[in-house]
Amino acid sequence: MSETARPSALAPFRIRNYRFQWPADLLTSWAFEMEQIILGWYVLVETGSVLLLTLYASFGFVGTLIAPMFGVVGDRIGHRDLLAMMRATYAVLAATLMTLVLTGTLSPLYVFIIAILMGLVRPSDLGVRGALVATIMPHDLLIGAISVSRTTMDTARIAGALTGAGLFAALGMGVAYAVIVCLYISATVLTLCVVAPRKPHPVTDAAGDVLRVSPLRDLKEGVAYIWTTPRMQAAMWVAFLVNLTAYPLSNGLLPYIAKTIYGTNQTGLGYLSASFAIGSLAGSLALSMIGGVRAARLMVASTVAWYSALLVFVQMQTVPTAILWLLLTGFCQSLSMISVAVILMRAAGEHLRGRVMGVRMMVIYGLPLGLLAAGSLIEEIGFAATGTIYAATGIAMTLAIVAHWRAELWHLHAPGNAR
Repeated sequence: MSETARPSALAPFRIRNYRFQWPADLLTSWAFEMEQIILGWYVLVETGSVLLLTLYASFGFVGTLIAPMFGVVGDRIGHRDLLAMMRATYAVLAATLMTLVLTGTLSPLYVFIIAILMGLVRPSDLGVRGALVATIMPHDLLIGAISVSRTTMDTARIAGALTGAGLFAALGMGVAYAVIVCLYISATVLTLCVVAPRKPHPVTDAAGDVLRVSPLRDLKEGVAYIWTTPRMQAAMWVAFLVNLTAYPLSNGLLPYIAKTIYGTNQTGLGYLSASFAIGSLAGSLALSMIGGVRAARLMVASTVAWYSALLVFVQMQTVPTAILWLLLTGFCQSLSMISVAVILMRAAGEHLRGRVMGVRMMVIYGLPLGLLAAGSLIEEIGFAATGTIYAATGIAMTLAIVAHWRAELWHLHAPGNAR
């Protein structure tokens, strides 16, 4: 058997730029997860309100509405430079929170303010890093590179969640935030070590003069491109659906589930978060080694499996059984989201990748909407009933998407299933 017949998960690291971007993304993701665990627990304990917890979690996604403009900026100034500026911003905001903790002046109000400021920038990080990966990687290594890139988020939910919860419980919030600041600063430096790819030549008219293209026109061009490409439109709807009805159950509501449903502490919350991430990591590694998958079919099958696993998870009453189902949920989630990213990156031209991923990040706005609705429903009908409604709705809507775009998603020779 030839060496090329079996893809290697380490193949993307042959590219110098990737050897710097991957650890930069890893440290950023670790810091994200540590902050989410620490601040989510802080808000729940200080306020005792699931509604305020979901409000805090929702603030982290306020920037999804302006995420397409980050894509436009990235296409113009370079994705490397934009990513470095974003990560420097995270470091400044985390340092501000650390100062408030160490001076004993932190309150839920300040946490909400910082969360809003962070939420303006943070949702675009995933899209900008994805566009940069697609720019620096050869076509034949793209699936592997995107799969391995997702391990930065998966390992973050393991190491970041457990480290954040452990430091918070053992040494206090101030020490935990000092570590977070160091992670953000290191990520910024590593991002700057990526050699920025050459920017596309400016658009010119027939006389050779450079055309003055407005950012709004750039954005409209990206949205129009997605809207007229059926497989991209279908992938966007799947991404919006899972953010609305799947992620709230396994992300933003975990502090509530841990404390109220299972009666556990920060450490138990860390185990629950890490179990989802271990499953996700397994999915990312499996896909990085398989390669050559039919992305559209995989997206559909794994999304249905994801919702099916959630349907069982929300009925669990003990931490061990919840961990088992979160492992499976994370595995299916990873396959689904990698498939979405591959479909979008393969269909997008190089000069449009930033805008396409910016619009992809905008659909994350479904997550705060789903969180806020879940917070209200839980107080009325309970967590299990709310989760059942969310998961059942997700399955029904996924099947509706498949039925509408069957030719683009399920036919063996559809563009979305090209290997």
